[in-house]
Amino acid sequence: MRTDTPVTIARGDYRPYPYEIPRIELEFDLDPDSTKVLARLQVRRKNPDDAAPLVLQGEDLELVSVAVDGRALAQGEYTLSGGELRIGGLADSAQVEIASLCHPARNASLMGLYVSGGAFFTQCEAEGFRRIAWFADRPDVMSRYRVTLRAQRSAYPLLLSNGNLVAERELPGARHEAVWEDPHPKPCYLFALVAGDLPCRERRLRTRSGREVLLQVYSDPGSEDQTGWALESLERALRWDEERFGLELDLDRFMVVAARDFNMGAMENKGLNIFNAAYVLADPDTATDANYLAIEAVIGHEYFHNWTGNRVTCRDWFQLSLKEGLTVFRDQEFTADMMARGLDARAAASARAVKRIDDVATLRAAQFPEDAGPMAHPIRPESYQEIGNFYTATVYEKGAEVIRMQHTLLGEAGFRAGMDEYFRRHDGQAVTCDDFVDAMESVYRRQNPGRDLSVFRRWYEQAGTPRVQVRIAHDAAARRCTVTLTQRNPAVGVEKLDAAKSAAKPPLHIPFALGLLDPQGREIPLTLGDAAPAGTVLLELTEATAQWTFQDIAQAPVPSLLRDFSAPVIVEYDWTDEQLALLFAHDPNPFARWEAGQELAVRRVLDNAARHQRGQDMALDELFVRAWQATLRDPELDAAYRARALALPSEKSLAERMDQIDPPALAAARAFVRAELGRRLQADWLRAYEDSRTEGPYTPAPGPSGRRALKNLALAHLLAADAPAHQALAETQYRQAGNMTDRLGALAALANEGRGDAVQALLQAFYERYQHDPLVVDKWFALQATARSTSLETVQGLMAHPAFTLRNPNRARSLIFQFCLNNPGGWHRDDGKGYAFWAEQVLALDALNPEVAARLARALDNWSRHVARLRTPMQQALQRVRAHEGLSRNVREIVSKALDI
Repeated sequence: MRTDTPVTIARGDYRPYPYEIPRIELEFDLDPDSTKVLARLQVRRKNPDDAAPLVLQGEDLELVSVAVDGRALAQGEYTLSGGELRIGGLADSAQVEIASLCHPARNASLMGLYVSGGAFFTQCEAEGFRRIAWFADRPDVMSRYRVTLRAQRSAYPLLLSNGNLVAERELPGARHEAVWEDPHPKPCYLFALVAGDLPCRERRLRTRSGREVLLQVYSDPGSEDQTGWALESLERALRWDEERFGLELDLDRFMVVAARDFNMGAMENKGLNIFNAAYVLADPDTATDANYLAIEAVIGHEYFHNWTGNRVTCRDWFQLSLKEGLTVFRDQEFTADMMARGLDARAAASARAVKRIDDVATLRAAQFPEDAGPMAHPIRPESYQEIGNFYTATVYEKGAEVIRMQHTLLGEAGFRAGMDEYFRRHDGQAVTCDDFVDAMESVYRRQNPGRDLSVFRRWYEQAGTPRVQVRIAHDAAARRCTVTLTQRNPAVGVEKLDAAKSAAKPPLHIPFALGLLDPQGREIPLTLGDAAPAGTVLLELTEATAQWTFQDIAQAPVPSLLRDFSAPVIVEYDWTDEQLALLFAHDPNPFARWEAGQELAVRRVLDNAARHQRGQDMALDELFVRAWQATLRDPELDAAYRARALALPSEKSLAERMDQIDPPALAAARAFVRAELGRRLQADWLRAYEDSRTEGPYTPAPGPSGRRALKNLALAHLLAADAPAHQALAETQYRQAGNMTDRLGALAALANEGRGDAVQALLQAFYERYQHDPLVVDKWFALQATARSTSLETVQGLMAHPAFTLRNPNRARSLIFQFCLNNPGGWHRDDGKGYAFWAEQVLALDALNPEVAARLARALDNWSRHVARLRTPMQQALQRVRAHEGLSRNVREIVSKALDI
């Protein structure tokens, strides 16, 4: 753990590295306790007149020797200080050879080279390679790697690294050796190594150009039967990238390896992707529909990085969204296409809407609060202390929305042309976000003579979620409707501390998709400029305020705003409840229809939260209940869409609508609304439950998974309304379930609303059945951590369970993170004990794994926006963490920003 004084790194301070390192040879003698690494670097000075020393980074390494052009250097011929090795006096071209030792078995940070389950794994992004070997650990130094791995054959029969296997041989002492060579230059953060006893499932196929390639998925012994879906997803991703973007696999093989201990979801190391096992292993008995969907998406995401991240990579870490935002957009489109494939046009549109709804719900629950809190930053940050803290929802999810806006502005064909131009200009380079926009702008200029994306680039510079106020003026006599859009982006985060930055921000380029409905719910054809009449028009707002006038509008219309969520903004428009009900029933745009229902639900939950705070009885009006009933009964809507449309907004998104956040009040109000909907629509929920049953073998296809989603939503409402009357239904579903989705859905409903000893008996039975499957045990912990009945004391008791450990990130996330982040009623206590517990766990994790600890530390980002009775104990918990001696830089940056703003 590093505990030195934090240093703020600014984007404007970037300077090119003075050396090229075109080739590196690495030799590993693998041993869990002490692994010897020999690195041979070809070094070439870029400017012969620049006498700067060669500066290499290293962390937790024992330096054994340094040699230049075959001559060993004495200690006085180099300096070693503060994690940097400096070698001066080099010729313009030299070979530098460095031997060092690292200690994988005691590497609890899971960064660099570490041991998990008896196997070796690596994680190098962002700055983990310096834990493996002395090197220029920055993304703009790109080298070709040749890697030699040696180990005991009995313990480590499999030796993998990036690229192509070029040689293998047996060695004395029952050891063996494998040599890998990657033909493509890459930064060191994409280096990977895996060694162990890992069975493989594989498939050979031919690429679009006719090349034969090998796809492989490795996992722990005994889990081979759970890797089929991952391998199928990998093949689908490969084919999709060929068809949608014309991008082909550029290696002879592509490998995916599942690791039980992993800080992230997965890592796109060139040709050797290392994954958290949660995003590889699946079968119907152990994985839910959501797990299957996530595996396909993450497999796709990491594969797509092969071009958007590997072939073209980041010049520096401030450009992280260059690869992550773009690749999230690509994986979202991949999933949408997979969900829609084989369906007719109407069903395909619904499937795509379901995916869009899920993505926007994630954005609002995770990124909008971040944009409003102390860690608010643009998708291209201006500074950081620990880059690991900037793998954020802003960089990923908001970054994807910024890419999507460019797709919206250019259209599918234009965006593809921009992507082609991007690769033509920058293949094999480390570049910036501006380089990407330049490529897109070249197409936009051709499509829109005299215009450019100069205003659009501000999305990369501004933090915060913009707000767009909408005004609709209808002139009945002139049959004319004028739409006025006004944008503003309030100061957030550190901007509030700087008077200049708190001043009004310049306007952004916002693509705003809009439709108008008449009072009967029929869509009105709209004409914009020379375009043909259409139900949806795209308005490009590039100034603080702009107006558009539409002709031949006979009646005052009901606006359908920000269709398909065409920009990551908050819309300000004062619909009446009746207008929202009309949109929820008739809007032909599926996303906007869902949005109208969500707005109705937000109003009802917030109104009841206010009643709860005042000590008044909570209530639900008939208009809202009828709107919910109409959607639940609508035979034209498929089950997956209804499951999303009828799901209440999350507590996190609801909290963003409160001036002072009161999580217990929100939890109580949301539970009341769910129970009241269950009670008053009981017959409809029962009918939906029966109609949504699935027959035949399990499949995660959109149709059956949508029916299961609606069925389990119905079950949750029924138990919330009257648990004694429906508990037997849930218990029967649990016992008869033929898949994990239905089994876990029933158990979740029982854990939240069930009564008596039967619930605990089923929880125990579930554990006993799956105790040998770590990923299912994670589900067991998470289900209890988020149950409404779970208290802090329950969680503390679960921490004493033999299956719990803080050392495994998945297990820590399943219990501690889930309780602190997703159980507002249980964690937020007036006595502050929940926050004291949080502080204890942050500090305990920080001693083991600062990156994981920093993510838990984010739970109190927005403490200052909470009601007074919670704000004080939150502040005290943050102060306790910051005052801890030896706190990591990762956690210190998080809690300091929270306290200082």
